[in-house]
Amino acid sequence: MTTGALHTTRLGEQGSPVVFCHGLFGQGRNWMQIGKALADRHRVTLVDMPNHGRSPWTERVDYAEMADAVAATIDEPAALVGHSMGGKAAMLAALRHPERVERLCVVDVSPVSYRSSDEFRGFMDAMLGMDLAAIASRPDADAALAPAVPDPGIRAFLLQNLQRDGEGWRWLPNLEVLRRDLDALRGFPETDAVYEGPVLWIAGADSGYVRDEFRDEMESRFPRVRRVTVKGAGHWVHSEQPAVMTGLLERFLDDAD
Repeated sequence: MTTGALHTTRLGEQGSPVVFCHGLFGQGRNWMQIGKALADRHRVTLVDMPNHGRSPWTERVDYAEMADAVAATIDEPAALVGHSMGGKAAMLAALRHPERVERLCVVDVSPVSYRSSDEFRGFMDAMLGMDLAAIASRPDADAALAPAVPDPGIRAFLLQNLQRDGEGWRWLPNLEVLRRDLDALRGFPETDAVYEGPVLWIAGADSGYVRDEFRDEMESRFPRVRRVTVKGAGHWVHSEQPAVMTGLLERFLDDAD
């Protein structure tokens, strides 16, 4: 179970509340650009998910516990936004705690069990395999990770999780547990619950996480869902097309005001 409250960053002092949940290997600050853009009209909360950032580590990966921990950060009915792993947790939070979720935005993920997680397993194997004692600087870390993760953008994203720890370095995520429970991350819990609030389902046009074949699963749990596909974006829609993402969220949130 999750021990202790999740770490959050608050932006804005007026307007309706909006809570953001990041994906695997992320941190709340991944939503900072969009959060700041919304903070003039909304009270924004950026959540570090369990086993990530400055939030507590847990003994296992469990989406129900993750959803309950997210719901505990919500003091009044709020718009909930989640990407990837955070999107699955946000969906389950809406299903388990509908009184706390006024509306829901799910970014490039579906309420299904994905067939493969080899790419993410490879990332974690590479991160766990790094000899942190031999790392003197961030360029050293980048060079050490490059053979296993040749894409510089993905490598930079992963290395945001590497933090100075005295004279050495440490990983912020609970990599051992995340690696062990990757099948749980890949899945989605069985539930008969239905969330009746409005749902915006955003897909990256170049990503495979939202497909027509997943529509029935989504609509059976979220009957008021509307799907939008963002051109020029893969899985990390909010990083690849932040202006488009901000505009979509502004319009979605305005519907509530």
